[in-house]
Amino acid sequence: MTPQAPMPPTTPPPTTPTATYRLQLQPDFGFAAAAAAVPYLASLGISHLHLSPVLEAVPGSTHGYDVVDHARVRAELGGEDGLRDLARTARGHGLGLVVDLVPNHMAAAVSHNRPLREVLREGPTSGYAGWFDIDWEAQGGRVLLPVLGGPVGEELPHLRVDGAVLRYYEHAFPLREGTASLPLARLLDAQWYRPAWWRLARTELNYRRFFTISDLIAVRVEEPEVFAATHAKILQLLREGVVDGLRIDHPDGLADPGGYLQRLGEATGGRWTVVEKILQDGERLPAAWPVAGTTGYDALRHIDGLFTDPAGSDQLLGLFRRFTGAPADRGGEWAATVRRAAYRVVTHELAAEVDRLTREAVALCAGEPELRDHAPWALRTALCELLVRIPVYRPYASGGVAPETVLTASAAGEAKAAFAVPEEARAVDAVRELALGRRGTGPAHTAFAARFAQTASALHAKAVEDTAFYRYTPLLSALEVGGSPGEPAVSVEAFHAYCARVQRDWPCTSTALSTHDTKRSADVRAAISVLTQCPQRWEELLADVTARTAQGGGTSAPDPQLAWAAWQTLAGLGPAAPDRLHTAMLKHAREAGLFTTWTEQEADYENAVEAFVASGPCGPPGNEVLRFMDDLEPHVHANILGAALIHLTMPGVPDLYQDTEHEYRALVDPDNRAPAHLTPKKHSTKAELTRCALRLRRTHPDWFGDTATYEPLHAEGPGQAHCVAYARAGRVIVATTRLSLRLTDTGGWRTTHLPLPEGEWIELLGPERRFSGHARVAELFEHLPVALLVRRRREQ
Repeated sequence: MTPQAPMPPTTPPPTTPTATYRLQLQPDFGFAAAAAAVPYLASLGISHLHLSPVLEAVPGSTHGYDVVDHARVRAELGGEDGLRDLARTARGHGLGLVVDLVPNHMAAAVSHNRPLREVLREGPTSGYAGWFDIDWEAQGGRVLLPVLGGPVGEELPHLRVDGAVLRYYEHAFPLREGTASLPLARLLDAQWYRPAWWRLARTELNYRRFFTISDLIAVRVEEPEVFAATHAKILQLLREGVVDGLRIDHPDGLADPGGYLQRLGEATGGRWTVVEKILQDGERLPAAWPVAGTTGYDALRHIDGLFTDPAGSDQLLGLFRRFTGAPADRGGEWAATVRRAAYRVVTHELAAEVDRLTREAVALCAGEPELRDHAPWALRTALCELLVRIPVYRPYASGGVAPETVLTASAAGEAKAAFAVPEEARAVDAVRELALGRRGTGPAHTAFAARFAQTASALHAKAVEDTAFYRYTPLLSALEVGGSPGEPAVSVEAFHAYCARVQRDWPCTSTALSTHDTKRSADVRAAISVLTQCPQRWEELLADVTARTAQGGGTSAPDPQLAWAAWQTLAGLGPAAPDRLHTAMLKHAREAGLFTTWTEQEADYENAVEAFVASGPCGPPGNEVLRFMDDLEPHVHANILGAALIHLTMPGVPDLYQDTEHEYRALVDPDNRAPAHLTPKKHSTKAELTRCALRLRRTHPDWFGDTATYEPLHAEGPGQAHCVAYARAGRVIVATTRLSLRLTDTGGWRTTHLPLPEGEWIELLGPERRFSGHARVAELFEHLPVALLVRRRREQ
């Protein structure tokens, strides 16, 4: 490969990154470790380090999203001095810093969260009471704290007063002034909070949280004083040049995402900012948001889909149904699986949130003669029926997906079918009008519409990402945030249309293939997606390993859906220690919630999972799967390199997850959140490709930036459907092989050729070669299944 010269060390990082590199900071990999890796990372060709949250978090946190103090940089990572040292080291090598900002929630760790501690001590009159979305009218005006291991009567012996603190194991709660000398029972009743059995959180919780995680309490950054207090340190770091850009975590959880982003943009002076907004197929980012774009899951979906065979994925679905016998709503059909999961989540895990919406709906209806006399149960039913029918994470009052486009009259009609009496079904119309903001503009009406949208976001995430993704599993590589498992393939034409739209509307958006949240790393998905090109061979292999597992004295799978997922996981991951695969499959089973869950664990089933993994995927039958995948290695390699090159050269700013410049096979957290190992490794084609493409972007940012062009190129001949090619700014050509196994089975490239734009083009990957006119694709891909060409300058 012909490397491009790195930027001079003294060059300041650009305002808009050319490429970012995500580091998952944690106590075992803090600012000093990141600084030590800067020379290596700069040599890759990135422009910015992308840091996970840097503010003070719960001690020992391996992710940092459980913030406890917005005014301090996290001491376990090296503190503010360590961060500033990292910034100086990075800038000395021409790099900037992008940091992850968490505006939606804090950790509900009372011992470490001072604002929450003050609220628990002083109640609704506390100066911090406005920080948190607490329903003081519920629970007798006290905050429910679901921290006890059992009912309070059983846990009383473990509750003790220690000065001005109530202790329960590692928990320490402040006591209301003047109550420390009371008998324990009276003391508990006298507090502004109620320590309670953890199981009560599902139905009794009266503070808004992150999704269904009671350990994370939501923050009301829509309030100006809360915004100012929680953003002061980050804004200071931006002003002083320590930080250059921001990634915003989960904006859908906010009361007013657009308003928040507007205020943030004004406060930062328009610094490069991307938002973790999950877009469904066909959904657009709100044009009014003053951001550069998303964190890149929409790009991930389009890249992965490009390397998925549509006919083969349909065949895998049929095989999955035959192998598992899964009913339509428990994994056999995507839409039905999502709907069933949504009903479960909205009536169980989010029961407390729906209760609060119901109380607010009752109060709002009571204030309007036309809406009165709807029974609370009817309003609650209407809320549930409408929430489960919202097809996106959340609607927005302005920009993006408007509420009326998802809360349609048709959806309301379907919701009414849940009522036996037509007159009672009118509650659906009442709730819909309130959610659409059509019944008033007062604070209570606005708050209800916002809370409805926030609940929709949590419901969609839990029902889709954390439930349906573990039930509907014909193709595991399609099960990523923002994906479309029911239609996992993306045509070449659709991919080009997506790229053209990104270049036109959001040219500085972030793009991603692997993140700290992906359920499988890009290389695992690349391996699994090859199965869509050989579904019949996969079917034969499954029959063989299933028989071998039982006949070899091993333990058969406790259910066929788990077996299907385990074999595909092994195919993607490759050789793995039994503990690693067992941890992943146990998580899979608990998330699916069909036979065991996180809160109602079935010991016999979980023991059977462990025994099956040991004797099947991690036993002799598993070796058959590994040999099968060894035979497919050239096609897996083609997928890995093709996805990597497209990610690095398509419109947008590529974000690389730590270690993914090399082959990186990882499953969902905690598997993919181990400390990074950022040292130069043995030569690999993927690493050289990554370095070459990144250096090209950094040396010539105008070839890939907001003013660059994106031009699809179309191969001609018998293999044309297997070549994806495009030009950037008339100076760079990217060409990749897709569905290489299908290509081989149908006779290869033969006479296929790629018409090139005018000029002579020099290959950067592998031995230097030159092309012009109509390049034979077989020659273009002679050494690698991908090609990166630059146009020769006239003076050369």
